[in-house]
Amino acid sequence: MESSSQQQESAATQGAKVLVIDDSNTIRRSAEIFLRQGGHEVVLAEDGFDALAKVNDHDPELIFCDILMPRLDGYQTCAIIKRNPRFAHVPVIMLSSKDGLFDKARGRMVGSEDYLTKPFTKEQLLRAVDTFRRAVG
Repeated sequence: MESSSQQQESAATQGAKVLVIDDSNTIRRSAEIFLRQGGHEVVLAEDGFDALAKVNDHDPELIFCDILMPRLDGYQTCAIIKRNPRFAHVPVIMLSSKDGLFDKARGRMVGSEDYLTKPFTKEQLLRAVDTFRRAVG
């Protein structure tokens, strides 16, 4: 039987705490399923305002953020997160249904580390988590 410190250690080496921000319930749920299957802890937010509260409360290691959302879009959300010194180091990966050069460049300008085109596959999502977790850790 594992001790609680061994359980915490194995959880730390396996699963990341990931925040998924998307106004589409379908996208949020599929990302949640894929990430949980990969052994990650998932926090969901349905828009930028919801996300800002959850970033503060849950301290995620990685954030997937949709670009087109009502009230506060993904670029604004990413810029606000990156301006906070407590979260500036947290990788943000933009999600968009468009695979445009302009969107990718604009994402980089506000501090995002990468860009995934929707619909994404389980492999793309998990590869992104592994890549950026190693880069930070």
